[in-house]
Amino acid sequence: MTRPDTDIAGRVIAWQRSHGRHALPWQRTRDPYRVWLSEIMLQQTQVSTVLGYYERFLQRFADVRALAAAPLDDVLAAWSGLGYYSRARNLHRCAIAVVERHGGEFPRSSALLAELPGIGRSTAAAIAAFCFGERAAILDGNVKRVLTRALAFGEDLAQSASERALWARAEALLPEEGIESYTQGLMDLGAGVCLARRPQCLLCPLQDVCLARQQGQPERYPVKTRKLKRGRRQNALLWLAAGDRLWLSQRPAVGVWAGLWSLPEYASAEELQSLTSAWPGEAKVLDAVQHVLTHFDWHLQPVRHALPPELPAQVLQQVEAALPAGRWVARDQALQLGLPAPIRKLIS
Repeated sequence: MTRPDTDIAGRVIAWQRSHGRHALPWQRTRDPYRVWLSEIMLQQTQVSTVLGYYERFLQRFADVRALAAAPLDDVLAAWSGLGYYSRARNLHRCAIAVVERHGGEFPRSSALLAELPGIGRSTAAAIAAFCFGERAAILDGNVKRVLTRALAFGEDLAQSASERALWARAEALLPEEGIESYTQGLMDLGAGVCLARRPQCLLCPLQDVCLARQQGQPERYPVKTRKLKRGRRQNALLWLAAGDRLWLSQRPAVGVWAGLWSLPEYASAEELQSLTSAWPGEAKVLDAVQHVLTHFDWHLQPVRHALPPELPAQVLQQVEAALPAGRWVARDQALQLGLPAPIRKLIS
């Protein structure tokens, strides 16, 4: 009798080879730089969005040495609009580490890959499987959903012991051969078939062996009790314009939009008004921006203050002295910097 774990792996491999994705640009290479880049970009971002960014990023940073040598500002600018900017900062840190620790060559094992900045256990396993054929288990969010349903794994993944138990089950499922097709197949099933809501069970190669489907409640899995408590934040943004220039400040190295260039931020519209009320020129309150982040909803109220032309240098210096640290940037130049997506959209 065929063991369930062998059956699952074999079904996934056969399905992927016949019905899985094969034309994505990072699937046509074993270059770990390109595979690593795609894996980082695909974290919390849809494939359709990543495709354009991936090609443009490679045009700008052709290999890991080029990325390591680039200023972080350039990397953030190329990443601008993809969100979750810690990924870009870790990408840069990782490239530097690969050059400094490994002579510009990615390590060939998942264990060593996982020691690099920004590469977790699952990402390391994916790179090792796709590039070096290592039998290593992946367990990103989509794969957790596939496996917990197939196995009816009902332990609470908010508990570290349960997470470790699922890792052990994932490793036990690994096939002796075809690790690339198996790994890609799990990803493809999670992305397009075993969906969080309304899973397409009739299209799934595991439908006959999926224990969650046999129970009639696949949406019950995975189990994770910890709920994020969403917050709400309100701030005002100052779009200070002097002709075609605007004042930009670089955000702190930690926190939301860390390291990106942005409009100066204030606690409230009232605080901003008290600062600018005596300034020459015209102020206009723009439509509010609602920005949804992982842990909170952000209500941003932009105010555009246009300084008059031919402003005396002394007056301009007084205005600049009241501003947070930053610099004047021509609007076209600003759009080439690493800007948060809502700011880019606003000034565009």
